[in-house]
Amino acid sequence: MSNIVAMDANVDQAELRKFSDMAARWWDPQGPMRPLHDMNPVRLEWINRLASVAGKRVLDVGCGAGVLAEAMAACGADVTGIDMASKALKVAQLHAIESGARVHYVEGTAEAAAAERAGSFDIVTCMEMLEHVPDPEQTVRACATLARPGGWVFFSTLNRNPKSFALAIVGAEYVLNLLPRGTHEYAKFIKPSELTRYAREAGLVLHELIGLQYNPFTKAARLGRDTDVNYLVALRKPAKA
Repeated sequence: MSNIVAMDANVDQAELRKFSDMAARWWDPQGPMRPLHDMNPVRLEWINRLASVAGKRVLDVGCGAGVLAEAMAACGADVTGIDMASKALKVAQLHAIESGARVHYVEGTAEAAAAERAGSFDIVTCMEMLEHVPDPEQTVRACATLARPGGWVFFSTLNRNPKSFALAIVGAEYVLNLLPRGTHEYAKFIKPSELTRYAREAGLVLHELIGLQYNPFTKAARLGRDTDVNYLVALRKPAKA
């Protein structure tokens, strides 16, 4: 997969600058990405339980500095990570050299990747990324295109309601300082009904919708029925008849 970016790339330059600014401390478990480190084992276990990543071809869309990508590779997956934040990708590549993780990183968009490698991956993950692009529906379609028939597509994002605004923005960014201020924009949050509609229109079939709760005081994350703030969606691409 070459480093190709579509001319009409579904990219918000302001969002890229945010994550580039955090790139150097991405792997610091006490740094600005601490919640991600705390939640990653729970997300990985969920993905692995449903799709069994060992030996599978996996594409991690919006991989950042590679926290999930490396974890899936450690489970035996053949992982490619793509992102448009070049500084974060450089950190990912350097960390992989240090850790010995076998992950292939590419600078590019899901849409450009879909044009090159449609139906190439057993599993496509896109975690905490949809709320940072101008057109999330376009990204969902690209992820669906990238999955092979019978393959899995996983998303995680933030619900849009007063509770998520209070906890994910006011609480996390301004009160507890878990994340840098301005990390999220409430208007870009996505309701589960919207995401599942995007997925259905892209030809994906819903397998599971589940909430992810995070306690910033105990640093504990767990899955549950509450999808009011963070939630995850597992979908499958129908096998060919």
